Formats: sequence, structure tokens, C-alpha cells
Amino acid sequence: MKYAFPDNFWWGSASSALQTEGAREGETTWDYWFAREPNRFHNGVGPQQTSTFYQHWKTDIQLLKQLNHNSFRTSISWARLIPDGIGEVNPEAVDFYNQVIDELNEQGITPFITLFHFDMPMAMQEIGGWENRDVVDAYARYAQICFELFGDRVLHWFTFNEPIVPVEGGYLYDFHYPNVVDFRRAATVAYHTVLAHSKAVQAYRAGHYAGEIGIVLNLTPSYPRSQNPADVKAAHIADLMFNRSFLDPVLRGEYPADLVALLKSCDQLPACKPEDGFLIAEGKIDLLGVNYYQPRRVKCRDSAVNPQAPFMPEWFFDSYEMPGRKMNPYRGWEIYEPGIYDILVNLRDNYGNPRCFISENGMGVENEQRFIENGQINDQYRIEFISEHLAWLHKGISEGCNCLGYHMWTFIDNWSWCNAYKNRYGFIQLDLKTQQRTIKKSGEWFAATALNNSFDKE
Repeated sequence: MKYAFPDNFWWGSASSALQTEGAREGETTWDYWFAREPNRFHNGVGPQQTSTFYQHWKTDIQLLKQLNHNSFRTSISWARLIPDGIGEVNPEAVDFYNQVIDELNEQGITPFITLFHFDMPMAMQEIGGWENRDVVDAYARYAQICFELFGDRVLHWFTFNEPIVPVEGGYLYDFHYPNVVDFRRAATVAYHTVLAHSKAVQAYRAGHYAGEIGIVLNLTPSYPRSQNPADVKAAHIADLMFNRSFLDPVLRGEYPADLVALLKSCDQLPACKPEDGFLIAEGKIDLLGVNYYQPRRVKCRDSAVNPQAPFMPEWFFDSYEMPGRKMNPYRGWEIYEPGIYDILVNLRDNYGNPRCFISENGMGVENEQRFIENGQINDQYRIEFISEHLAWLHKGISEGCNCLGYHMWTFIDNWSWCNAYKNRYGFIQLDLKTQQRTIKKSGEWFAATALNNSFDKE
């Protein structure tokens, strides 16, 4: 069967500043944490050891061209542009980002630029990070500077990438700095992130720029174990906390009433100001990026909550391991292709069918050298992963979902937070020692798919 996609469909990939560029002048939370606890990072590999995009941007963009990308998402590093978060702009960073943006445009690759991809300047974290409203204002200033510097040539902006992840990692589950376990502080961080997003959208609108502004959310459909009311309620609460806590403010301009009521009943609401509601309503977006990797399967709790334990989302649900599920054993994630369709249908039916695109989807695999044939990684598993997801994406589009493109994570194998280089995700293999790049089989497949705006599948 042939799967053909709409004209001007965005074919590309996504990356981030911190995971690709290498060392910078301004210290981030990741640099700080790695210097103090390198044992928390796979094989002790930290954020200095990247795919050196800062040095190799020009040849890397040529590779993007070779893979027939018509679009590419990366981020600006706040700590590179404004090393202390609030002070002088670093002219070398301005030169670097100008060169990258100009080269992408020259090669016919539309730049999609994210303003914040987990890389908090350490100077901002030291005054409380997203818990402090002064940091919200500092971020809004940073965003405005970016719009002024680059807004004439960047027409697709994203305020945040996966804003729920620093909330989960930094303030609930201890996999990002500052390694706090405290729900109310997590809720404050999430709330202030929405305020920061809205302030950036406000600044963008006020500047009358030619492009559009959005946000990138990692949406994990919450599937109940069964239709038993207790399971359905558990899935609903998981959805409220992990999806709708950001989805509703950016698409509807307000929080779900039942989420607010739930947090209020548990005395976990963040401190709000009377004018916040107006600001949040101003933060409605033009374009939603959807990152999809895995579903969330939940059931009602089987046991009573320990009242002495910290208040957590899991007070309301347990995770459920569905028998017979398909797994990526390296990442420990379920592979469930229809989830991408379910997300699009939910957006169409419940959120007014917003303009959206798949901004990340990907498969991390360990020790890919096993699959080298004639000097090239034959990652047929990745081709199958992409084509299966694209088939469900195609079904959504054919049923009226307003999905405009598909970006894979990622372009070149890159450094991935605490996992470092444990799992590789790229279309292009990176030799960390020599920095040599070699296109994988999946890269060739994707290049052909992008060129033809279609692919064939049995």
C-alpha cells in the first residue's frame, strides 16, 4: 500500500542545543550536576561530550540536506546567549545562531526554534529556577531578545520542549537537577512554566512578527486497564496531571477545573495572583508540537497510600503492565503505534483540531554496532518503527486531523541526559572518538520518503 502525505508536509528531525553543541560560556544545571555527581550519568559521560554541532554546524546542515529534510528543529541555549540568564548578550552566541539559521534557510530547510529544552542557566537555578517568578520574567526577556535577533528569519517558534519533564525529573522523581521530591514545589514549577510560556507568547504577539509561536508537549495517552469506573478514573487523573496540565492552558487558555479541584482538595495548589488568569488566557498558541514515544497504562491503586510518604501523583493510580505489549527492551518503553493516532483524534475532537505536527518520535537502541553490514548500520527495526507510526499518522490525517509534519528524534546520535550515549536514536551514526558521521539505513529510507512525500508498505 502507498502512503502519500499532503503537499508541503514537514519532513525533518529534532535536536537540542545542550545535547549537540558542546561546551558553552554559561553554566547550566546539567554542567553543575555533572561536575558534582558524574556517577549519575551513564559511563560518566557528561554534557561536554556532544556531537559538536557548534564546530560542525555547516557540514551537519549539508547532511540534513542529504536526508532531504525540508525542516529541522533545534533550540537556542539560554546559557550560551545570556550566560548569567539576565545580563549581557554574548555576541559569539549571536553570531553562531545567525550562521545556523541563515545556512538552514539557504539550504531550503525551515528552522523550527525552541527557546527552552531543559537547560536552565545555573545562575537562574541558584535563585530558585522556575519556583521563582523573577526567573519567569528573566525568561520572558530572553525570549524577547531571541525574537528581536532572529524573528525576521525564524517563522516557527516554540517556548518550551516537554515542560512536564523538568517538573517530573527535577521535583518529583529525581532524574533531573535539583533532585527535589515535593509535589507542591513541582506544581509551582509547572504553573510558573505556563506563566513564562504565556509571557513569551505575549511578547511575540506584541512584536507583530511574521511567523507563529507554539509549544512542544510530550503527550502520553493514558489508557485504563479496563472500563471499570475505578480504572477509568485513575486514567483520567493521570491524563490531567501529565497531559492536560499543559495542554489545556496552551490550547484553551485555562486549566481543567477538575485538576484545580483535585489539587485544592489535597492542599497542593501553587500560589496564584489575581492577574495570572488573564496572562494564561493570552498564552494560546498557533502551532502545537507533539512528542510521542510511549503510552501510559494505568489502573486504580491496589493498596492503601502510606500517609507518611510524600504526596505523589501515584496516590491516585498504579502503572499497569499490559500482557503481550510490544517493548523496546533497551529503553524499557512500550511501543504502541496507534497512540499517535489517538492523540491526533483527541486534539481534533476535544481541542478544536489545532494546527499540529509530530515534533519527536524515535527509538533508542543500545550497541547498534552489532548491526553494521558493509560499514553501515542496518537499522531495519527503526525503519519499521517509523513506518508503523507514519501509517497511523496517515490514518489520522485522512480522517481530518490537522497534522502538518513529522520530525524524528534525532538527526545524529547525540548525548541524552543521564543516559548519555547508552541508547542511540540518530539517522546518522556518530563515532564519539573521531566525530565521524555515517548515514544509517534508516537515514536513507527517510531521505527517500521525504523526497517522494510518501512510502510503500505491505
